[in-house]
Amino acid sequence: MNAPKRIRIGDLLVAQQLITPDQLDFALQEQKKTGRKLGRALIELGYIEENQLLNLLSKQLNYPFVELKHFSFDRELVQLLPETIARRYRVMILQETDTGLLLGMSDPTDIFCLDEIAKHIDKPLNPAVVRESELLDILDIAYSQASEIASIAEELEEELEETGVDLADIVTDAADTDAPVVRLLQKVFEEAINTKASDIHIEPDETVLRIRQRIDGVLNEQVMNEKRIAAALVVRLKLMSGLDISEKRLPQDGRFALKVKNRNIDVRISTMPVQFGESVVMRLLDHTAGVMTLPDVGMPEDFIRRFRQLIRRPHGLVLVTGPTGSGKTTTLYGALSELNTPDKKIITVEDPVEYRLPRISQVQVHEKIGLSFGQVLRATLRQDPDILLVGEIRDSDSAEIALRAAMTGHMVLSTLHTNDAVTSALRLIDMGVDSYLVAASLKAIIAQRLVRKVCESCSTAYEPNANEAQLLRQVPKEQWANLRKGRGCPHCYNSGYRGRVGVFELLEINRPMADALRESSVQAFNVAAHQCETYRPLSKSALDFALQGVTTLEEVLRVSAQVEDESLTEITGA
Repeated sequence: MNAPKRIRIGDLLVAQQLITPDQLDFALQEQKKTGRKLGRALIELGYIEENQLLNLLSKQLNYPFVELKHFSFDRELVQLLPETIARRYRVMILQETDTGLLLGMSDPTDIFCLDEIAKHIDKPLNPAVVRESELLDILDIAYSQASEIASIAEELEEELEETGVDLADIVTDAADTDAPVVRLLQKVFEEAINTKASDIHIEPDETVLRIRQRIDGVLNEQVMNEKRIAAALVVRLKLMSGLDISEKRLPQDGRFALKVKNRNIDVRISTMPVQFGESVVMRLLDHTAGVMTLPDVGMPEDFIRRFRQLIRRPHGLVLVTGPTGSGKTTTLYGALSELNTPDKKIITVEDPVEYRLPRISQVQVHEKIGLSFGQVLRATLRQDPDILLVGEIRDSDSAEIALRAAMTGHMVLSTLHTNDAVTSALRLIDMGVDSYLVAASLKAIIAQRLVRKVCESCSTAYEPNANEAQLLRQVPKEQWANLRKGRGCPHCYNSGYRGRVGVFELLEINRPMADALRESSVQAFNVAAHQCETYRPLSKSALDFALQGVTTLEEVLRVSAQVEDESLTEITGA
């Protein structure tokens, strides 16, 4: 066994003049307060970069430094080490070699770690230095709950088959945290958090139960033969969200909050009667992650600059458009986080309130008690707001109030379900709003989509097929060099994609467009929009990402198909 040498990290860093003695003393004081490792404390204080520290330790200890981002790991090999040990010591088994097991360690100076691991692994251990953040990501993937979910499902099925067992007792006894239905739901939520799923679908079929998770916009399915457990899951979820467990014939909506792996998760639940029971869809909102900034959502620098100029105007309406799940709310909250200053009164009207922000008055619409978008909007205007966020313009009433507010000294931000920026302005007129009001109040429209990013761990160059080549027929061949595609690996669950990034188009309303809106002229507005020098279609923005190797041409084609009125000529034309 190649045991870690005893190294005093602080003294070593001072000797190498990477930190000062005063910085070391302060970091040691912080370490005593927080209980963190000294190296982690130094990194979080900003005294040293993680790469500097790890490279130094690798050199001093003569251990290899492994980049886990590009490392193809073996899930079964990683799981040889119990998950509790792996997470406690921040270690993982990387690979098996002729000399034993290569062990990735985030703290290679931990002299107690190998002794503990040797109790569980009867093979020689050879340490390697790895980044803690990358290691934790892999542990989340490697110790996924799929097999455990199936095992608990079988246990619950057996319990339901026992004679004399009352289903209501099984699913309503909140004190019994060991009940199979409770443990099954806990594992389902843990799996969803590990995989960064946005939705969980529970769907009973004729002979099986399907639990599907939407990861990066695509559903991943786990099929279970224990169909009878579906009713137990639905009843437990209804109880958690305060729904009527006796009502199985009508759809119901609710919400509840839970804490999973130190993350505060807000769950919006929708139930619907289907042929073989009740289907449940849950949207997961991770409040621990916080609000994303505008650069985080994928906006290019030039786009951000123009968008900031628009939202900082004293009045006007700025719309963000796109289908459900395209990141519209995330973009608007990114804008609000920049506008949220002590001198601005900001009110939001939402259904539901998705993120909670300090200093902002957030109002939840409640249609059942008569608290509609229109009624709330009228009330908010009497609250003297500077900035108003309307969660969604749904009808002519909310559209007219928002537009009038924008015309009378308020900056209004809102969303609309349309395909692209050009059709959004005309959609407002179709709702029955006076055309002069749209022309006077509407300042800009953003349309956006989310495209999947190529997995960095298995990214490889490739040649486009004939269909994809159509997108590139006006792109010089030398720009094809950066085209990438994921082969599929454990990091991305063999999908070839990991994470998503936004693609955007921005249409700023100029005088010709405003004149066309006043006349309700569809043709004149279309011509004026496409002649605008700053207008860049969605699909062209997606194509830029593909040429940079961020996404694939397959994703560009998907975005193109979503935008019905764009032809391939418009995508690739100048």
